[in-house]
Amino acid sequence: MAEPQETVLTFHVPPGYREDERLDVYLTQCIANATRSKVQRGLKEGRVRVNDRVVRKPSHTVQAGDVLVCTLPKPPPVEAQPEAIPLDIRYEDDDLLIVNKPAGMVVHPAYGHRSGTLVNALLHHVGAGTLHVDDLEEDDDPNLGLSTVNAAPAYADSPTIRPGLVHRLDKGTSGLLVVAKHDAAHAHLARQFYHHTVHRRYLALVWGVPDPPTGTVDTHLGRDPRDRKRMAVVPEGRGKHAITHFETVEVFRHLALLRFRLETGRTHQIRVHARHQRHPVFGDATYDGRRILAGPTLGSRKGFIKNLLAALPRQALHAHTLGFVHPTTGQELRVEAELPDDFAYVLDRLRTVEPV
Repeated sequence: MAEPQETVLTFHVPPGYREDERLDVYLTQCIANATRSKVQRGLKEGRVRVNDRVVRKPSHTVQAGDVLVCTLPKPPPVEAQPEAIPLDIRYEDDDLLIVNKPAGMVVHPAYGHRSGTLVNALLHHVGAGTLHVDDLEEDDDPNLGLSTVNAAPAYADSPTIRPGLVHRLDKGTSGLLVVAKHDAAHAHLARQFYHHTVHRRYLALVWGVPDPPTGTVDTHLGRDPRDRKRMAVVPEGRGKHAITHFETVEVFRHLALLRFRLETGRTHQIRVHARHQRHPVFGDATYDGRRILAGPTLGSRKGFIKNLLAALPRQALHAHTLGFVHPTTGQELRVEAELPDDFAYVLDRLRTVEPV
C-alpha cells in the first residue's frame, strides 16, 4: 500500500524576533487556515522539528534564528460532490434559481465543511457529477447546469469551489440566495450586485431600541486586528466601504425587530454595523449578541433570555426579500421568504412576555 503523501513547510524565524511566543501560537499564525488545536495535535504526533529536533511541547518558546519544519498530511482532493440534500427552492427557470437557505447550512465547501453545503446540494439538484478543480480550468466548459464564473479556488489547495454562487450568506443566517445556472446569467446578476441595484432586505432582532428609529451606517470594514476571524469598523483606507440602512419594524421592552437594506455586500456587514451602533444582533456569538445587553440580568428574566437563546442557537438574522432584474426577460423578479420557525418563536415569546 502506498504511503500517504505529505507536505513539508519550513519557516525561518527572523534574527530580530523577540516575541518569545509559544510554538503552537507561532505556527498557527504561519500556516494558512490552521487552528491552534490542529497545530497542537500535529505537535503531539511528532510532525514538527525545531532546529532538526522533534518538539512535541506546544509551550516550547520560539527564538530568533530557529528553523521550524512541519510535515503535514496532504489535504484531500479539491472537489465538490453532489449530495441529496433537500432544498427549499422559491423560484427556478432555465437561467437561475432562488433558494431559501436554512440557518446552519454552509454555502460552499471550506476548511472544516467539505460536505453538506449548499453547493453539494445544488450539484445534486441540477444532476451534475462530482466537480473537480481541474474541471474549472479557463478553457474548459464542464456543462454543470451551474455557472462557473469565479467558481475556482482563490489559491492552491483551497477547498472553496463555488459553482453558481453570485453572493453568499453566513452559515448562521437564513434566507434567500440567487444561484446562476450559466455564465451569462451570472455576469448579468453580478453587474446588478456591483451597481447596488439588487433589492435586498433583511430582518434582524437586535439588543436595545435604536434612537432614532431609522438611519444609515456608513463606515469601512476590514479584518479585526485583534481577531482575524472577525470583521470590524476600521479607518478609511484600511477596509472596504460599507453602507447599511435600517428601520425599526417592531419594538419590545429591551429589544427591537429591524429591517436592514444593504447598499454594499461586505462580509458580516449587518452584524458588524449592528454591533457598531451598540445594538448587536440577538444570538450572535461572534459579535457579542449571546449575553444580556439590555434590561434586567437577574431573576426570571435571565432564565427567559437563556431559554430564547437556547431556542435560537445562532444570530437572529434572515434574508427576507430578494429582488433583481431577470437576466433574460428583463422583468423585475422579487421573492420573499417568511421567518424560520426558531426566529418566529423568539418573536412570539417576546410579544407575549416583553411587549412595550
